[in-house]
Amino acid sequence: MNKILIITHTADNFSIEKVTEYIEKNGCEVIRFDVDLYPIENKLSTIFQDGEWVSILETKDKKYRLDDIAAVWYRRAYNIGNGLQEELEKKFYGAAMGEIRNTLFGFIESVDAYALGKPGVYRRLDSKEEQLKIAVKLGLKIPETCLTNNPEEARQFILKHQNVVAKMQTGFAIYEDGVESVVFTNVVNEDKLEELDSLVYCPMQFQKKIEKKRELRVTIVGQDVYAFEIDSQQSEDAKVDWRKDGVNLLTKWERTELPADVESKLLELLDVYNVDYGAIDIIVSPEDEYYFIEINAAGEFFWLDNLTEENMISKSIADVLCDKAPRRNNMVMA
Repeated sequence: MNKILIITHTADNFSIEKVTEYIEKNGCEVIRFDVDLYPIENKLSTIFQDGEWVSILETKDKKYRLDDIAAVWYRRAYNIGNGLQEELEKKFYGAAMGEIRNTLFGFIESVDAYALGKPGVYRRLDSKEEQLKIAVKLGLKIPETCLTNNPEEARQFILKHQNVVAKMQTGFAIYEDGVESVVFTNVVNEDKLEELDSLVYCPMQFQKKIEKKRELRVTIVGQDVYAFEIDSQQSEDAKVDWRKDGVNLLTKWERTELPADVESKLLELLDVYNVDYGAIDIIVSPEDEYYFIEINAAGEFFWLDNLTEENMISKSIADVLCDKAPRRNNMVMA
């Protein structure tokens, strides 16, 4: 029986159970590695002796061989080393966490099996600048864009385009008194020009504001394309960034079809990155022009999966992992 390793954390959502269900229907076994239980509860060992590599994961319930897995789904790596801070002296904690992360990510990168996602792939896809440059080369439309920490360059860009949005390139959040405040996309106009001086301390991405007829979330798994649309302008809070009212819009997304040329270019984008999963954000203008915004290497899909018949996105993920559907070969030693 082929073994499929899922790397996630204990607080992940029910999409793990749905994918697991389909993997087991494909006749494969699931091994779940919750990284927030590593290293205190989960033990990971890789050994080379007698001319053979052996990797072992030991959880509180069972001991698994990982060197003979058929595929790995690197889903999430949240809260690694949970509880370690209470176990170690403060002076050792930072150094220990460095070793823990390096060991865990080193294992994931070196797995000699098909991988749906890897830390190195996620790091590369963190580059919004590279994404946009590749998108343009493939013939996708993108908004006029400025990435800078130079206040004057930002001012000139805003003055030229008048209607501009500002956004961070990461999941930028501010923590104060234990409360997380996510920085969403916001409109910047000439009234805000004087506030740009602090940009010198932290770069931002500025884009010409595209009027929205619809917003699309396109989830691609292997060669399967799941496109959903929403009229984000129906909600005052969601007009600039639909995530601001995301909870109230969860059930209002509708399945849609992409123009053939846009779909083929998005599939080619995944070819360039040699990945089999991507969650892509697109804006459709009133003139029906499709603007590529970004691709998320591990973007969430559960709320869209619930809008498909029998959770088809989860099925596609399971089929790719079990080699039941076409996939891009990314094995380390291939």
